[in-house]
Amino acid sequence: MARWRKLAAALLVAGLVGAAPAPVSAAPAWSPAQDLEGLCATLQVFDGTTSKGYVKRDSVGYGFTGTASGAEPFRFEATQLGRYMLRDATGKPIYQTVVGWVWAGDSYGDRADWTVSAADGKYRFLSTATNQQLGVYLGGLGAGNSNSTVALAPATGCAAVPDIATGVTGTPAPGVDANGKLVGWIDAHAHITAGEAFGGSLHCGDAYAPGGAPVALKGCPSHATLGWGALLEAIIAGTDPINSAEDGWPTFGDWPQYDTMLHEASYFRSLERAWQSGQRVLNVLLVANRVICGLTLEHTSCDEMDQIRAQADYLRKMQDYVDARSGGPGKGWFRLATTPAQVRQIAAQGKLAVTIGVENSEIFGCREVNDVPQCTKAQIDAGLDELAAIGVSGLYPVHKFDNAFGGTRFDEGVTGAAVNVGNLISTGHWWQATSCTGPSDNEQPIVSDDFARLLQLGVNLPAGAILPVYPSGKICNVRGLTDLGRYLVERMMDRGMIIHIDHMSVKAASAVLDMAQQANYPGVASVHSWSDPSMINRMLGVGGFVAGYAFSATPDGQDTPTFLQEWRTNNGLANGSKIIGYGVGTDVNGLGTQAAPRQDAASRPLVYPFTATNGTRVSKQVYGSRTFDLNTDGVAQYGLYADWITDLINQAGPDAAQLRRQLLSGAEAYTVMWEKARS
Repeated sequence: MARWRKLAAALLVAGLVGAAPAPVSAAPAWSPAQDLEGLCATLQVFDGTTSKGYVKRDSVGYGFTGTASGAEPFRFEATQLGRYMLRDATGKPIYQTVVGWVWAGDSYGDRADWTVSAADGKYRFLSTATNQQLGVYLGGLGAGNSNSTVALAPATGCAAVPDIATGVTGTPAPGVDANGKLVGWIDAHAHITAGEAFGGSLHCGDAYAPGGAPVALKGCPSHATLGWGALLEAIIAGTDPINSAEDGWPTFGDWPQYDTMLHEASYFRSLERAWQSGQRVLNVLLVANRVICGLTLEHTSCDEMDQIRAQADYLRKMQDYVDARSGGPGKGWFRLATTPAQVRQIAAQGKLAVTIGVENSEIFGCREVNDVPQCTKAQIDAGLDELAAIGVSGLYPVHKFDNAFGGTRFDEGVTGAAVNVGNLISTGHWWQATSCTGPSDNEQPIVSDDFARLLQLGVNLPAGAILPVYPSGKICNVRGLTDLGRYLVERMMDRGMIIHIDHMSVKAASAVLDMAQQANYPGVASVHSWSDPSMINRMLGVGGFVAGYAFSATPDGQDTPTFLQEWRTNNGLANGSKIIGYGVGTDVNGLGTQAAPRQDAASRPLVYPFTATNGTRVSKQVYGSRTFDLNTDGVAQYGLYADWITDLINQAGPDAAQLRRQLLSGAEAYTVMWEKARS
């Protein structure tokens, strides 16, 4: 038997007898590592199965040590789902050099971004820029060794991540009541995707960015003194093109301010502060303008649909980024909602429901050039299909320029003159107006002095252009709703989309409301004080929704109405009793200022910390080395809307209870209107 065993063994080795093959180890099943945000850990590097030691800091770059006690602790900061920046104990991000080694850098960049996957308790780090694998490289730490893996162990002594705290503590009240109704306020008009609007360079800063606040909120040379960005902001906002500093993070000496329009004011930590303080719905308007895009010296596509597509992509990546900074897919507080049912589900989870709308002048390419439409019904149908796929809930048929759907409501002053030049470029003609005695499209005359000021700022009129002359007093756009405009509105109603009547001429808005009334269609809205009160009254009569522009609670010296004045006016309309919930339209990052400090803030300040509408406790928010205070800064950035809402209610006097009730029913009222439009 022993001889036979030896023979069988020999034959087996020689492969001359059949036998089951020896088991082969399965390759590791690598999957994205999406839960490492905020981790403080040491890195133990393996070459195959052999440990090469723990990563330590060397005089140049990083080497290895055999003991965990000598290892360098690294902080993980998510840059997107499954991707991270790693900071050593000094706070410096590690990056792959052009020669392959990994060294300490000064700031985030493409080569400081690592895509991380996990399998069997080990991790694999790939340079996102080069796709090379982190590990042993020419005796030190580098990228280029495909056989390397990393083990992580909890550590202490990590550097802090440069970030912005919300300043909010405590347990919030539920986002829905016992009957499933939303409890909280709505911002029905915001432009948090402005970083990708207008070709991507008009706006300085981003609502989020890989690398965090130091990257998203850094200054822009193009917006510094007499840069083209500063000059455009002077035209649009009336600001001084000679600014003291374009510093951004971390000092913020020049921006954000309540009156800066071309700098980021809705960084995601500020949005988080507003949500933690009781906001339930954020309606994001994807905004585009071909003419404005063409004024910038650097841009991507100026086609308005391309701009909308870019912003839709930005918004979805922003949701992923918030997830990444919150622990993984689905764990973030920022959730896109494409149906009213999703809004309710998100609110029930205590998160912020983010809905999507569109606001631009040449939607689907539907310009008009000297009254000749530049699109067809087939293009409208295809465009609506595309917006539905994006998840768009509603749109503005008309924005700043006359278009193939109808006439616009006029801006005033120097801004109005600039927009009128844009109308000429877009349509081939100036705004055309007539005197009117009832509802009007501008309560103040459009005068030649506004054009003179515009020309002083360096704006050149198109060749051969002759300045228009308008009647004094109230004026109305001669253009109403066109046949194509009626077709668009009919198709929007078929789809249950929200029709935003702001920016429409009185004639156009009146025609839309005639159609809504005839069809018993409630899906109409005015959400940032850009419509005539008579139109708002009619809109309320069909079940529509109203939100007021987020002006100061009481006079702020900026020659604007106050939020309380407008709210009281709308409640006093014939159909004002139909207002169940009322909204806020911040227009943040749009071409409009935010609320300045109240003139009486020194004598009647908002006292910090304060209790928000949902019961949380709110302290002043700090950006880098700058502390924001509503009393002195106004709404300089979005996080201060938490402060503004509380201050607004405090300033309402005997109307405070009614205002609070309507604001906290705003998200519910908007959702109900949308549900009825879709039913």
